[in-house]
Amino acid sequence: MYLRMAKRVLFETDKRLVWKLFWNMGIKGSLSVHKFKKRMKKTGQVFPPFLYISIINSCNLRCTGCWVDVAAKQQTIDVTAMNKLINEAKANGNVFFGIVGGEPFMHPQILEILAAHPDCYFQVFTNGHFITDEVAKELRRLGNVTPLVSVEGSEIVSDERRGRKDVLSKTMQGIQNCLDNKVFTGVCTSVCKTNIDDLVTDKWVDRLIEMGVFYTWFHVYRPMGPDASPDLCLTQEQQQRIRKFVVESRVNKPIIFVDAYYDHDGQALCPAATGITHHINPWGGVEPCPIVQFTKDNIHDDKRSLAEKLDSEYLKDFRELARDTTRGCIVLERPDLLKQLVEKHGAEDGTVRHTAMEELEGMQVRPSQYNPELAIPERSWAYRIAKKHFFNDFHAYDGRDHSKASAPSVLVGATSATPPEPVLVDLETTTREE
Repeated sequence: MYLRMAKRVLFETDKRLVWKLFWNMGIKGSLSVHKFKKRMKKTGQVFPPFLYISIINSCNLRCTGCWVDVAAKQQTIDVTAMNKLINEAKANGNVFFGIVGGEPFMHPQILEILAAHPDCYFQVFTNGHFITDEVAKELRRLGNVTPLVSVEGSEIVSDERRGRKDVLSKTMQGIQNCLDNKVFTGVCTSVCKTNIDDLVTDKWVDRLIEMGVFYTWFHVYRPMGPDASPDLCLTQEQQQRIRKFVVESRVNKPIIFVDAYYDHDGQALCPAATGITHHINPWGGVEPCPIVQFTKDNIHDDKRSLAEKLDSEYLKDFRELARDTTRGCIVLERPDLLKQLVEKHGAEDGTVRHTAMEELEGMQVRPSQYNPELAIPERSWAYRIAKKHFFNDFHAYDGRDHSKASAPSVLVGATSATPPEPVLVDLETTTREE
């Protein structure tokens, strides 16, 4: 598999883009993680080495289960604010930024933003509809960006999930434009009940390889927002099926598989709980992650530094509560505790619709990636090494006993109004590790 991957890199890529990826994301990104670990060990301060920034709320699609206010008045983070944000992050050792939305390529200045920081690497989460041949040519010229294009199923499923017609064909054309211009391109899927059988398969992955796609990411559908569509949620068995497929495919397929919820031993983790990443919304609000839409700080407020905002008492308490509660997703497993945290800090609803608390209160408790008895360690030596040193829990869960927590499969059907008894946390007396 490794030889086949090397052959793909040798013959299917623009070598300048590969060098940009290796240097900006590989070497400098690794140094960012090292600084993150060193800073935490020395001072206890958390400054995430990876930041996700929603630069716009607007989108041309209307996806089922979307938590972004895509139909509201358009809000963007402009070039000046983005440059200030990125420069301040760079001063703290960061070089990698995930650009999300809405649909990022609807931002009128996105290419200007990417061009202003050739020393950074950007991953743009997109539906691909706005990646014309001209845009793809510019992405190749810049060299410091990889589009991660979302595919949500067959033609019928894509139209149903995304609220428009001919979605898949337009998405595939965007992917092809990238590949024709030798842009380092990925394809992701929010896996749910309507697409798991079509896309979490050897057939689909083989098709991506044949097309020239270099990496893929299967992330699990989260039932959030005003139209949460819980009927799309996966069972714990289906989530385990995805994990097994990814681990096995990593040793058999010449394509990179990204995941954000497991370490090298297959133990679950939450990136926001470990502090490796947080999220900035289109209005500049600093949030624990994209689905926790409550904020205490804003990048447009010059009274505090970005470092202070990303290590605020609110985010510290979120990380601590999430780590004490589960190695999985506290939003899914214990929305009641998250509600207590938001109320304790008086965190503001970061949405335009102002119904985030109502949505949180109405959430059903569901299984997340935490399933300790069935952990599947990495079989690929390359992934084991990479995760062991650069993507793990960074000892965030050391000394924490989650054995008394109810298994997520038992919690399905419970509501936040009737939470399970175990793992109750007193938010006023919870102490942090030094």
